[in-house]
Amino acid sequence: MSGIEINSVLTENRLFKPSAEFTEKARLNSDSLAALHKQADDDYEGFWADQARQHIDWHTPFTKTLDDSSAPHFKWFTDGSMNVSYNCIDRHLSNNANKTAIIFEGEAGDTQHISYQQLHDDVCQFSNALKEKGIKKGDRVVIYMPMVPEAVVAMQACARIGAIHSVVFGGFSAESLRDRIDDAQAVMLITADGGTRGGKTVELKEAADKALNSGCKTINNVIVLKRSGHDITMQDGRDTWWSDAVSGQDKTCEPEWVNAEDPLFLLYTSGSTGKPKGIQHSSAGYLLNAITTNLWVFDLQDNDIFWCTADVGWITGHTYVAYGPLAAGATILMFEGAPVIPDAGRFWKMVEQHKVTIFYT
Repeated sequence: MSGIEINSVLTENRLFKPSAEFTEKARLNSDSLAALHKQADDDYEGFWADQARQHIDWHTPFTKTLDDSSAPHFKWFTDGSMNVSYNCIDRHLSNNANKTAIIFEGEAGDTQHISYQQLHDDVCQFSNALKEKGIKKGDRVVIYMPMVPEAVVAMQACARIGAIHSVVFGGFSAESLRDRIDDAQAVMLITADGGTRGGKTVELKEAADKALNSGCKTINNVIVLKRSGHDITMQDGRDTWWSDAVSGQDKTCEPEWVNAEDPLFLLYTSGSTGKPKGIQHSSAGYLLNAITTNLWVFDLQDNDIFWCTADVGWITGHTYVAYGPLAAGATILMFEGAPVIPDAGRFWKMVEQHKVTIFYT
C-alpha cells in the first residue's frame, strides 16, 4: 500500500448514514438527543437521578443524588443500596429466564448457550462456594482467567456477595500478577489450568504458582477451573478445583445489598507509563454508566446479539461484556482464542453463524 493510500485511510471522512428503518427504531434521534442534552445541562443532578431510577433496581431508594462536599471527590446516590449482580441477572428472570444471556465459542469451535436462568444458578453456586471459603463483603479477589463464561460468573459472584474483584488479563506475566495481588491485598485467586490462543495453551496455573511462590502472603485460597486439561500442580489446603467448589452448592444466594458507593472492582492500569495503578469503581455509578452507554451509544435493543471482542481483563470487557449488556437484558457473545485461527475471516464467520447484530471491536 502506498503512502498516499495510507494517508487517505487516516483521514477518512466518508459518512455512512443509518437506514430510515434503523432511525425509526433507534433509542435516540437528533431531536431526542438534543432534549436529553438540554435536560442534563439544565439540571444535571435531576438528570442523573432520573436515569438512576429508570435503569437501576434499588433495594433502598436513594434520596440524595450528588454529594460534592469533598469535591473533586464526588459521591453519587450515597443513601441508596443495590446489588450489581441482581441488576444484571435476577431482574430479568420473571420475563426472560430462558433467554440466552451468553453465547460462547472457543477457538476449536466448541460452543455454549447459557440462559439467564442458568447464569443465575451458576453465579449463585459460585457465590456460595466463595462464602464457604470465607470470602465476605469487602474482601479482594483476583481473577486470572481465560476468556470463558466462568470469568463472567466469577465477576458476577463477587458482585453478588459484595466482594471486590480485580481481574488481571490472562496474558500478563507471573510478576505482573504478583504485583497486582500484593497491591490489592487479595485473599483469593481464581484461575484456570490454562487457556487457548493461537493453537497454543496459555499456562495460567503455572504462572499463578510462580506469582504465589514469589512472595504473595495474602492469598489463602485458589480456585482452579479445568479448561485445558493439562497436568498442573495443586497445592493441598490451598487449591480447589472449580467443579469441586461448586459441587452440591445451592442454586440460590441472596444478594448482598451494598451502598451505592461501595467498591465493585479494582482494575489496574497496564503499567506502560510507570507502576500500575489500581482504579476503584463504585457500584451504582459504574453500573449506570455501563447501562446508559450500551443503550445510547450502541443503541442496544432487547433482540440484539452484542459482541464486544475485548477481554474482560480490560475496562472495555468489564463494561461491554460482563456488566452493561447483561444489565440491559441483552445476549452477548464471548470468544476465546485468536481471530486469525483458522483464517482471518474467523470473526466474520462468527458474526454470521451467531447472528450478531452489534459488533464492537
